[in-house]
Amino acid sequence: MAAVMGTPSLVGTHARRVLPDRSTHKCHRDCPRIASCTARALSIKAQRRAHPVRAHVSEVAVAAHSLDSQASSRAAVDESGVLQVKGGKRLEGVIPVGGAKNSALALLAGSLLCPGELVLHNVPKLRDILKMFDVLESVGASVSLSDGSVVLDASQLTSGNPKPEAVQELRASFLVLGPLVARLGEATVSLPGGCAIGARPVDIHLKGLEMLGATVEVTDDGFVRATAPMSSSGSRRLQGANMRLKFPSVGATETLMMAASLAEGETVIENAAQEPEIVDLADLLNSMGARIQGAGTATMVITGVETLHPCEFTTIPDRIEAGTFLCAAAITASPLSVGPIVPAHMLPIFNTLEAMGCKVNMEGDHAVLVPAKAPLLPVDIVTLPYPGFPTDMQPQFVALLATAAGPSTVRETVFEGRMECARQMTKFGCDIKVEDSSAYIQGGAGLRGGCRVEGTDLRATAALALAGLAAEGETLVGGLKHLVRGYEGFEVKLQRVGADIRRIPDDQL
Repeated sequence: MAAVMGTPSLVGTHARRVLPDRSTHKCHRDCPRIASCTARALSIKAQRRAHPVRAHVSEVAVAAHSLDSQASSRAAVDESGVLQVKGGKRLEGVIPVGGAKNSALALLAGSLLCPGELVLHNVPKLRDILKMFDVLESVGASVSLSDGSVVLDASQLTSGNPKPEAVQELRASFLVLGPLVARLGEATVSLPGGCAIGARPVDIHLKGLEMLGATVEVTDDGFVRATAPMSSSGSRRLQGANMRLKFPSVGATETLMMAASLAEGETVIENAAQEPEIVDLADLLNSMGARIQGAGTATMVITGVETLHPCEFTTIPDRIEAGTFLCAAAITASPLSVGPIVPAHMLPIFNTLEAMGCKVNMEGDHAVLVPAKAPLLPVDIVTLPYPGFPTDMQPQFVALLATAAGPSTVRETVFEGRMECARQMTKFGCDIKVEDSSAYIQGGAGLRGGCRVEGTDLRATAALALAGLAAEGETLVGGLKHLVRGYEGFEVKLQRVGADIRRIPDDQL
């Protein structure tokens, strides 16, 4: 039994259901994977020092936007119908990976920090991205999308109050609060919406803005008003500060990094989030003239500047989309090539797949999964902030572990209430018990289709579709309004490598 925490070197052999402690869990000296684990740990440090992200994505836009089914206009993304999945098909070929949704949303918010025409490449056409366009336009920015590239101009901002109906449909839209306060001196933003995954409060964001000198008020009708203090020059400007986040929140780190980039003086953020999306945002801001050091580590230092300027920038590949399709390969015992990717971003996913008996080889900027020669091995997983095992891959691995030969445990520590996928998986005949934030999975019985399952959030919907690929018979997967928030051309990409999956319109059900 392998217990996987998800950090680069944390794969070892452990007793059943002993959930490892992050501070003490290490590879055993006789672990057959210790050499590769150590090499990968050194590799990620080297790649961070060399800042290789831009080099890995030179061809991303072409690869990710070659689907002829995807329009390049601002037309709404179709979220109707259900997916009909017929299992038992072996997949083979190459699945293109698009730009990282979670990174692109932060980059779009960051565009508000400067006047002028900023160009972002490798931006996926997703419902969440289009919703963010609405938010930006509601404060006076202009936005145009064509073939995965977005041209933004925030020269003529007309308001610091984005329209509430747009913000309430997209949690990431709350990211505009930091840039608006930094640029305009004040902003009023509705509390956010998004996936139904736990409470996910914004108190860390607000406390951090207060540390930067802002006056913050949360109104009874669900709005946040933030006002920067008056500076010696007579204008409203945030002030640099030292702060330590009580949790390494990605959204809070992004909000405060953007706000501090135009603040007066130096800001130090300790216990900052370290996700690749944080590094991508810092790279964009530095390309715009910001002075940010330490992105991707627990301590960031931001020296505020007077103004920023526009630039041209390419979004990193989506590590979660790539991981999802690697799980599609593993669950169907199929050799698939997935990319482009940045290998250093994928280590927790690679390590977990290899602990289950698969092999992952790099061919250029693509990851090629070699399926396990024997039934998949059970593992224990604990989700953690990066570089731990990503919570956004938890549902996909719940589905995958249901096909493994033996018992596994998946423990969710990042978001409460993220076990609905495990409950839906029981409709496939799986033996899964959910207790609090842990799923106890007795794999090996095989998955049975002939059911309809309902995705209740983005990643759960994708995971249930993966289960359908491995199940005997036909499965209907609902909840596409969630799926289109994070996957562009999901079923089309799978069809092109041999999956029997199609969308059935609502009027044909």
